[in-house]
Amino acid sequence: MDEQGLPGKGEPTELHFLSGGTQNEIYLITRGEHRSVIRMPPASAPAERDEGILREWKITAALDGTDVPHTPAIAVCTDNAVLGRTFYLMGHVDGWSPMSTRRKWPAPFDTDLTARAGLGYQLAEGIALLSRVDWRAQGLEGLGRPEGFHERQVQRWTTFFERIKGRELPGLDVAADWLRNHRPLDYIPGIMHGDYQFANVMFENGAPAKLAALVDWEMGTVGDPKLDLAWMVQGWPADTSSPAAAESSYVDMQGMPSRDQVVAHYAEVSGRQVDDLDYYLVLAKWKLAIVLERGFQRAGDDPKLQAFGPVVADAAKAAADLAESTDYKG
Repeated sequence: MDEQGLPGKGEPTELHFLSGGTQNEIYLITRGEHRSVIRMPPASAPAERDEGILREWKITAALDGTDVPHTPAIAVCTDNAVLGRTFYLMGHVDGWSPMSTRRKWPAPFDTDLTARAGLGYQLAEGIALLSRVDWRAQGLEGLGRPEGFHERQVQRWTTFFERIKGRELPGLDVAADWLRNHRPLDYIPGIMHGDYQFANVMFENGAPAKLAALVDWEMGTVGDPKLDLAWMVQGWPADTSSPAAAESSYVDMQGMPSRDQVVAHYAEVSGRQVDDLDYYLVLAKWKLAIVLERGFQRAGDDPKLQAFGPVVADAAKAAADLAESTDYKG
């Protein structure tokens, strides 16, 4: 940090572990009044995870100068002699994550449902703003392969499923066949988060609700941004005014805007039409079933992964049901 001329030279340095798992470890670095965050793979992660870190860094750096809430990009290091792995340094965001509240929103969102609705609108706004970024102008040419994005989806994930297959999933083939024949007609490439949900954003402290940053870019690419929208709303409660909405997700969804309302907000901010949302919902539900099936097949005695079993079956069936009932013709 000193050699790069970063703030805090000569100040006492403190290192604090924030979180970590098989993919990443995150540490807070405090040097005097300056705070930043290191993100790096653990020593046990496969070598290709270093490439993933560089991918995340490239997106984070590309967002500087845009209106997308994000963590500021500070520096990246590919010299393994420094910390043993490729890592990058980003600015510390003063805010809170829905994953740190243990199913209970912080005040005033815990009791003020009008204020809570703003969290849903802000979530939709984050990817709407992301979809508007000129990815070529921001240096992301070559990040993904936007040409043929939809043509590759079914083949890629079907091949993946065949590698992990341990059981039949009714509905999966029905949805796959429908997706092959109903690709969107007006696909406009843009930056995708890839796993967009409340778990992967931070909000500013206090009210009104204000998105502070989109985080965790492991799945980021240049593809079709409307898949992010479908990923976000695929499990959105049908009735957010119902008490049941409080238990429908890993966060309390009671008082949130309806799905139609957040989709309309996305359309207004992004400038993209959403008439073909059913295609993206079928793709999102179908893909979710395959992604979670991998965890279920590896569950062993892990009750959390075992719980994926019925969730996967429900997602595959929901994808097929929507494919067979939608009016969308492609």
